[in-house]
Amino acid sequence: MKHLSVFLCLKYLRKKKIILLSVAAVSMSTALLIVIANLFTGFIEVLENSSSLQMGDIVLNAPSSLKIPQYDKFIEELEDHPCIQAATSVLSSQGLLLLDKGNVRAVKIWGIQVPHRCLVTPFKETLIRQKDLDPQPSFILDDASEMTGFLGIGLVSKPDEETDEYDFDKVDQIISKKVYLTTGSDFGKKTKIIKFVVADAVFSGIHDFDNTFVYLPIEQLSEKLYPDKTPVCDTIQIKTAPGIDPELAIDSVRVVWQEFASNRLDWNAFAVASTDISTSRSLQYQLVAEYKKQMGMLLLIFGVISGGVILLVCCIFYLIVMTRQKDIAVVKSCGLGAGSVWVLFLFFGMLAGIAGSVIGTVIGFVVTIHVNTIERWVSSILGLKLWNSSTYMFSRIPNVMNWDYAFWIVIFAVAAAVIGALIPAIVAARIRPVKILRYE
Repeated sequence: MKHLSVFLCLKYLRKKKIILLSVAAVSMSTALLIVIANLFTGFIEVLENSSSLQMGDIVLNAPSSLKIPQYDKFIEELEDHPCIQAATSVLSSQGLLLLDKGNVRAVKIWGIQVPHRCLVTPFKETLIRQKDLDPQPSFILDDASEMTGFLGIGLVSKPDEETDEYDFDKVDQIISKKVYLTTGSDFGKKTKIIKFVVADAVFSGIHDFDNTFVYLPIEQLSEKLYPDKTPVCDTIQIKTAPGIDPELAIDSVRVVWQEFASNRLDWNAFAVASTDISTSRSLQYQLVAEYKKQMGMLLLIFGVISGGVILLVCCIFYLIVMTRQKDIAVVKSCGLGAGSVWVLFLFFGMLAGIAGSVIGTVIGFVVTIHVNTIERWVSSILGLKLWNSSTYMFSRIPNVMNWDYAFWIVIFAVAAAVIGALIPAIVAARIRPVKILRYE
């Protein structure tokens, strides 16, 4: 009887081409959900990783009313700790950048230490001219005796509306050009005019950094903003040693900071405690949480829509049962029990679910890996730009396969196919051979 059941199952698979419709439905639903999950999780992962890439693993922010002097000594103490690989200082401000007559842009200003920053972040790889140079990049230009700085590439050139590519010829034209920056140290204080020569452009692939950031030498920026103080910073960005979890390293950073701020800087206990020390990923927590909510809602909506697979499988299998009542009656008359027939059709549905989910996973994987190529094809054929870096913050669509979500989507797809086969299985199990075969 078991062999007969298998034979009947194979017969249905071979003869009933309509079963391919249920396999196709399962595969399309699986591929759709996998692509959606991959795009969202990839976007979230790139968002979290961008924080670490641009700001290090741990960020120490001084209270808004205070600045950190002697930051070089603090960095030395940090780097002596086995949990810390490197650290760099940042002095932040805001201002207006005058590039040409009538071309004024609101910008964020970072005073940085280029060599230290290259140890904490892949800053060298983001520079247009200096990324391929053997020595460490620097603000120094051979023909510039004045202050030099870097500009985000979005301040120099706008991406093309169709290709989303920057015009690098404009970048070359602005190198060695003198520009003017209007800023101030604190609200209500007299504004400062800083003129500097553009030494390079920064292309990080992250819209906010590329479109709004100006980078200057921290010592010179500090001298301009706080002429009555020694060089100061307001942020320390830290990279942990390989294999060290940033969450675990925070306590070590806090201990080093408390000792340094109390003993070297003579800060009071309140000021020391008010210093924020967090992982760069946690700074994006609220934004990431909102994206995860949106992903959950979108997967739920498309999951409910994909639930139509259950009805489609149910209709197809019910049609098979109604057109193959004689075959089922013959098998049952030979001794196959109702329970075995019921299991046979559920097994039949599971096979359709497995086949469809495997095909859907392959389709989802191919689409995810080549999503940027597909986006370019659509843009060139339809003239429709689907991905814009100014809207989505990144220059490329994340194309990483998330196998954890794919696994659960496959389980859902197989379960949906089995549920769809449940009612036809019950109908098949209740077929009475005497009633069907009495006229044969």
